[in-house]
Amino acid sequence: MMSKPQVTILVAVWNTAAYLPQCLESLRGQTLRDIQVVCVDDASTDESLAVLRHYADLDERIEVVALPKNQGQAHARNVALRQAKGEFVCFLDSDDWMADDCLEQAVRVFQAHPSTDSVLFHTLYYYNESRQDEFPMKPFEVLRGEEAFVLSLTWKIHGVYMVRATIHERYPYDESARAFSDDNTTRLHYLASREVRTCQGTYYYRQRQTSVSHQFNLRRFDYLVANQSMKRQLVALRVADDVLNLYENHRWLNVVDMYMLWFKHRASLSTFAQRRALALIRDSWRSMEGQRIKPSLRRKVGYMPCKGHWRLFMLQENGYFFLRKLMGRL
Repeated sequence: MMSKPQVTILVAVWNTAAYLPQCLESLRGQTLRDIQVVCVDDASTDESLAVLRHYADLDERIEVVALPKNQGQAHARNVALRQAKGEFVCFLDSDDWMADDCLEQAVRVFQAHPSTDSVLFHTLYYYNESRQDEFPMKPFEVLRGEEAFVLSLTWKIHGVYMVRATIHERYPYDESARAFSDDNTTRLHYLASREVRTCQGTYYYRQRQTSVSHQFNLRRFDYLVANQSMKRQLVALRVADDVLNLYENHRWLNVVDMYMLWFKHRASLSTFAQRRALALIRDSWRSMEGQRIKPSLRRKVGYMPCKGHWRLFMLQENGYFFLRKLMGRL
């Protein structure tokens, strides 16, 4: 393998043996040949590691690291990132795959626009052979990094992209939570970018009902832990007040949304999980800077922070969501 490949692809693997051949074959078949593929097996209990080693024997560009215990996707990606040699870096989830020219298309955009630091792939949600939906994103030619950051808060643009290695090294994957904290990394990469563009290289994003985002369990509340981590990082970076205000409002909406999920589905959780989820909501509620929340939101029933009065906030939320349930809106 050349000492400086153009692109390093990070592949975090956990119990996806059934999908790995399609994933890795899509990388082996890329029209861009000078690539490095770093696969990290996160202590899989199926045949994933055997599949990875088989492909490493077939292709010297594929490197395999086996972790002794499961520590989550963000940690596995960071292990891979430490071995990255490419000028550009992207991830490929181990149950997803890429069109043959995907990487080449992204690199062409970087080469044509030297001020571009992040390039979004053309992303298709793959459900089955008869259903592939394009990510609903308004077309754009170029965005400033801060613009891309703002749009990523509500995923008006997606987080499937290639980034310059210098930015990724500065902002490795956030390991504050087992799920959702990788969203923070994406947003920091966009914020650090001078320009963000798109390319025509297609990334196939498999939709599985077993993913964390499709299930309701205690892990869903990791979202609040990840949000708090993002806030701390923005404060440490000393971002402008308007950016911090925007994120704090976004975070407050998430606190209320997660309370709604707890209210609606708590009966499906164990007693321990119910209490732990409520404690995570309370931690986020306590950490809010109420003065940053828009006055129109602070005065809205169901969204009033009730700062310093947790029981009052709970009473508000329980009443608000109970009435919505009675009206058939929950």
